[in-house]
Amino acid sequence: MVEYHERLDLVFHALADPTRRSMLQRLARKPLKVGELAEPFAITLAAASKHIKVLERAGLVRRSIQGRTHLCSLDARPLHAGMEWIRHYERFWNERLDVLEELLRAEDAGKADPQADTSKKEGKDR
Repeated sequence: MVEYHERLDLVFHALADPTRRSMLQRLARKPLKVGELAEPFAITLAAASKHIKVLERAGLVRRSIQGRTHLCSLDARPLHAGMEWIRHYERFWNERLDVLEELLRAEDAGKADPQADTSKKEGKDR
């Protein structure tokens, strides 16, 4: 269980940075060399490499080395654990929103009934 939580922490940490999210988006299209992956950002190759290492630790990026060329590719499997965690809370909020919707509909139905408004006012006056 601890390993699951540690992996989840690594995934969410990796996704917390907009540069890393953008890198993942680009890798979803095709594998890229480190230099190609760093190209659109105003960062050094060393900084790009640090971002890639965070993504690798999270298991989101695989790096293969062919001579002097480092090729990065996306491994989206670790995102599944993050999605499952989010789905749990999505169900939680959907249930709460369903209850809220029912309450609002009941309130609207009460306002549409002029007899309900009269009885409420009469009850307050007494």
